[in-house]
Amino acid sequence: MVEAVWLTLKLATVTTVLLLLLATPLAWWLARGRSPIKPVVGALVALPIVLPPTVLGFYLLIALGPESPLMAALKPLGIRTLAFTFEGLVIGSLVYSLPFAVQPLRNAFLAIGDEPLEVAATLGAGKADIFARVALPLALPGYAVAALLAFAHTIGEFGVVMMLGGGIPGETQVLSIEIYRLVESLEWDKAHQLSALLLAFGFLAALTLLLLEKRRSAPA
Repeated sequence: MVEAVWLTLKLATVTTVLLLLLATPLAWWLARGRSPIKPVVGALVALPIVLPPTVLGFYLLIALGPESPLMAALKPLGIRTLAFTFEGLVIGSLVYSLPFAVQPLRNAFLAIGDEPLEVAATLGAGKADIFARVALPLALPGYAVAALLAFAHTIGEFGVVMMLGGGIPGETQVLSIEIYRLVESLEWDKAHQLSALLLAFGFLAALTLLLLEKRRSAPA
């Protein structure tokens, strides 16, 4: 049981850090870019919100399985499959939780408006400086929301990790799968303990999000 808690925290932490790195340029482009394919990319990013997790997990299982073209390209590196591995769970979690990181960052970048960026540009700042010294500090509340949502969403995922990981103890058996296993084996007391732990975490995460939103909307 402790092993499942540790594995879940590890997965959520790794996923959250990687998501913030990957979501930043994507969210910036969705907020500030002018490409005609933005709606298509935005829809693809949001797809995990409306797609059943088992469907997403099924296609990820195929994509990361030993017969996929992706794995064929990685065979020279000694990688035969990423299915039923912790690394595969990380990839699945990145895809599954991507919209929960991109959307808050996109909204934060949109909320900045054009004026601060234009002022920085007129003062001779380059694009990288404008982003690092103006946009990024102003978007920090969005980063807090994105990190919390991505972390909490990864903690609670079940369908994707079940399809892609299979619940291997010490490797892919995260808390949600452990609870399912305990219920199946009629170990109700242990299932109650883990469920209560996730319930408390979910409440604290939701409360923190509300407090962050209240702070952001409060008049200066």
